Amino acid sequence: MKLDLEALSALDAVVRHGSFARAAEALHKVTSAVSYQVKKLEEQLNLTLVDRSAYRVRLTAEGEAVLAEGRRLLRQAYQVEALAQQLASGWEARLLVVVDGILPLANTLRALKQLVDEGVPTRVQLKIEFLGGVQHRFEKEQADLMLVKEYQPSALLQAQAKAEVECVLCVAPEHALAQLAAEAGRPLRLEELQDHVELSVQDSSDQGSDRQMFGGERVFYLSGFVAKRQALLMGMGFGWMPRYLVDEPLAAGQLVELPYQGGSRFRFTPWLVQRLDRPPGRAGQRLIELLSRAA
Repeated sequence: MKLDLEALSALDAVVRHGSFARAAEALHKVTSAVSYQVKKLEEQLNLTLVDRSAYRVRLTAEGEAVLAEGRRLLRQAYQVEALAQQLASGWEARLLVVVDGILPLANTLRALKQLVDEGVPTRVQLKIEFLGGVQHRFEKEQADLMLVKEYQPSALLQAQAKAEVECVLCVAPEHALAQLAAEAGRPLRLEELQDHVELSVQDSSDQGSDRQMFGGERVFYLSGFVAKRQALLMGMGFGWMPRYLVDEPLAAGQLVELPYQGGSRFRFTPWLVQRLDRPPGRAGQRLIELLSRAA
């Protein structure tokens, strides 16, 4: 049996307006047409849905149950129609964004919240990866945008530079390396760092490692930079951290900048990358606009 949504809509109108005549007027139909639709629905379901004996039309108990579920179906049908109209006007069904976990998320989350506030119908997914895993996920899942520390350029990709991110080499003040640097009164050499545990975040593609690593034999790989910061605070080892995540513990003396001959700081330029072979729809364009404002 196929339920007639138009008949459910007619039943809903009859109940809301109190009579077949008023429902017909609201639906821009003749009364007989509305009456026929409701009667046909009753025959389809083999149920009496409307008590026609009183002056004002009332639902039977069966009618109340059917209409309650029918209204849910009608809402879903209206949502599908609205979504189809929005998609036909250029809104994507899906927008997948992949972000490198070393980058600050605040601007991205604010931009996504703005999309929500604007009622964008597109289903948005945000995935966090690290290093080569960002582009690996971008290509594997045919994502629409990526915010990445570094990537392999292609004729099919277009990128715009974002605000620089600064990283600092950190260690807990009670760690042996911090004490060694204080006693030596000079920047530490590479081999001195290599004698200790380095804390790093694993390339989530498992196809490479961070080029900023120091090459020692003992490396602890953490699941992300929040975990890495916690490990640094616990004195487990030393490692690079983006400044925005460690400014407070550095200012509070919970972490210290580790002097190193090769330099204790470096900067990099993140990139917002989009595809040229599949240009973004309205949601993607709006997100790019919002992210560009935040640069």
